[in-house]
Amino acid sequence: MNIDKKIADDLVANDVSFVTTVPCKQLAGVIDEIENRDDIFHIPSNKEDEGMGLCAGAFMGGKRPAIIMQNTAIGVTINTLATLTQYYRMPLPMIISYRGELREPVACQVEMAVHTKALLAQLNIPTYHFHWQKDVEEFDNILKYTFMCNKPVAILTDANFWGGYGDQ
Repeated sequence: MNIDKKIADDLVANDVSFVTTVPCKQLAGVIDEIENRDDIFHIPSNKEDEGMGLCAGAFMGGKRPAIIMQNTAIGVTINTLATLTQYYRMPLPMIISYRGELREPVACQVEMAVHTKALLAQLNIPTYHFHWQKDVEEFDNILKYTFMCNKPVAILTDANFWGGYGDQ
């Protein structure tokens, strides 16, 4: 199964037509898949909170948005999530690479991994963790849930989900 294509196909099947991304090595395949699709408007963002602002604008313009980003920026998105996305009840699927887990080769990634799930829980953001590639089978249901309840929803995707760190 090509998980990059499955994610993009599920986004389109759920009428997500606007996706912003912030670069991450683990997310490169899905970002390339999104970029090459004619049925998704893709605009790269420089920062995660900037991307959430773009998604809010797309939502207010009648589009269903999504953001693809890394967990290390969750800390800087707290204000945007609480005062914009949650306050105005905007649905926002957040596909997040979950850096800093087992076998992480970059030590500084571990510190934010320690806080990621706690911060999302404190914000009452429903959170799902994809560890195995078969977990992507739940993605379609998560998207439907996100747009049904008008909430941001986090999908944490660790290195194992994306195929490891190149040594597996």
